[in-house]
Amino acid sequence: MNGLSLSELCCLFCCPPCPSRIAAKLAFLPPEPTYSIQTDETGARGTLRLTDRAEWQFSDKELESIEVFYTRSKRGNRIACMFVRCASNPKYTILFSHGNAVDIGQMASFYIGLGSRINCNIFSYDYSGYGASTGKPLERNLYADIDAAWQALRARYGISPDCVILYGQSIGTVPTVDLASRFECAAVILHSPLMSGMRVAFPDTRRTWCFDPFPSIDKASKISSPVLVIHGTEDEVIDFSHGLEMYEKCPHTVEPLWVEGAGHNDVELYGQYLERLKNFITTEILSSIRMMPQMGG
Repeated sequence: MNGLSLSELCCLFCCPPCPSRIAAKLAFLPPEPTYSIQTDETGARGTLRLTDRAEWQFSDKELESIEVFYTRSKRGNRIACMFVRCASNPKYTILFSHGNAVDIGQMASFYIGLGSRINCNIFSYDYSGYGASTGKPLERNLYADIDAAWQALRARYGISPDCVILYGQSIGTVPTVDLASRFECAAVILHSPLMSGMRVAFPDTRRTWCFDPFPSIDKASKISSPVLVIHGTEDEVIDFSHGLEMYEKCPHTVEPLWVEGAGHNDVELYGQYLERLKNFITTEILSSIRMMPQMGG
């Protein structure tokens, strides 16, 4: 989601504009895959093979705690999934939608470190065109991808929605908000969220245009679960104002985490990040649910 040149802007609006073109220009940067999945004879289970570019930080023992497999999205793409067992008796499993320019191979070490510290298992997946997932990185695929991950998490591991926390980071907040606006879950974490693609490219945008990709701001009001918003005040990719607006639009927010001086890719390095997550998960989710009006399933 970098700034656009004058020629790119002209191309953007004269081609004519359509959501997939704008999305491709503003957001999707799939890296060269950092892993592969070797499946067994049934195709139901896989073995994770990491390359050096994954920068694995643990031993083979921790690697054994990771289960990988493929599922299929409604759009026909094969989606690579990763289940990381970080805790022996976790109350919650986090469905993590990662940021741009990474895949689940690169994120594996982070997932183990995060999950073990907040006592949660972590389930993640790669978007179409990322990692070992097939297809192209398109907005409509993004929504189908998280649907497939959500269904696989529930069916394969028998985890009920009230034990799932949806966590989206950067571009990952887009499918997270979409899913959370349609299904109830234990809670939602929006880490460096964006209001919409046009609002990132053109900060003065005050409305959602028909060709505006990723219109999360228009879906936020439909989220019925407790929401924690996290954003760095010096974010150079998605301006801090996006986090503020998303916080205002979500109906059931808890106290946000505004990380003073943090940019787009270093929020996790600040001590208050882990402390805020721990408090949210251990205390605030249940207290927030008790305070919310009873909703239908």
